[in-house]
Formats: sequence, structure tokens, C-alpha cells
Amino acid sequence: MNKRTFLTTAVLLIGMVMFQAVLAENSTQIPGYTIHHNALTTDFLTPQVAKAYKLQRSKNRGMLNVSVIKDVPGTTGKAVTAKVRVKATDLLGKTQVIPMREIREGDAIYYIGEFPVANGTKLYFDIEVTPEGADRSYTATLTQEFFVD
Repeated sequence: MNKRTFLTTAVLLIGMVMFQAVLAENSTQIPGYTIHHNALTTDFLTPQVAKAYKLQRSKNRGMLNVSVIKDVPGTTGKAVTAKVRVKATDLLGKTQVIPMREIREGDAIYYIGEFPVANGTKLYFDIEVTPEGADRSYTATLTQEFFVD
């Protein structure tokens, strides 16, 4: 690995660690799995991370991150693929579907979706998850208020 590739990789890894720290623990336990979920404005991402994941950095752009972890006794669990469908509703009852896309990094699997936000926007997220191989879907909820000024 040359020095430039090493530095680029190091910057991306540090950015992802910082990104995960921003995603304070929000999770929902379901039978056999934990759904981790959080939302933030994309200006929290480093420019390198945003570019690597094709995200638009902006204080007026929100991002939802969802991962599904299968319970494995004696471990922190195993990331699994899932069908993830998300609807967000604001205080006025306006609903928007948030398209989610899968990201894979080594053993990590997560789903991200972007949406517009304004200062003081409060969104109620309904996250429907069907883990691969499961015979039913489960719902997690998240409420997030966005401050952009």
C-alpha cells in the first residue's frame, strides 16, 4: 500500500469512527436482533466521508442510518442484510418515504437515506425492517429534531 492510499484509508476510517460517535446509541430490541438507528444533518460528516458515500454535506440535509445486528451469544452480534423501509412524518402530518441504500464495509452492513430539513424540523421516523431470512417485519421508531442555524 503506498503512502497516499494509506493516508486516504486512514482519513476515511477516522471519519467513520467520528461518524459512529455522533450516532449516539439509539436502538430497538426485536426477537433475535437489535435495530440501531439515528438521524443527523449531513454537515456533521467530514468531506471525505461524505464524498466516499456519495452524500451531500449540508446543514439542510438530514441522513438516517439504520443497521440490523443479529444476536450472537458471547459477541456483540453480527450485521445482517435486511429490507429497510422508512417513512418520516413531520408535526403537520406531512409524510415522506425515505429511500434507503445499503452500504457494506467489511463485516459492517448499514442502510442510509437522505432527506431535506429546516431549522426546528421534528420528524417521526417509522422504520420497518425485515431481516434476511425472517418471516416477518418489525418496526422501530425514532423522533429527531434538527437544528440547522
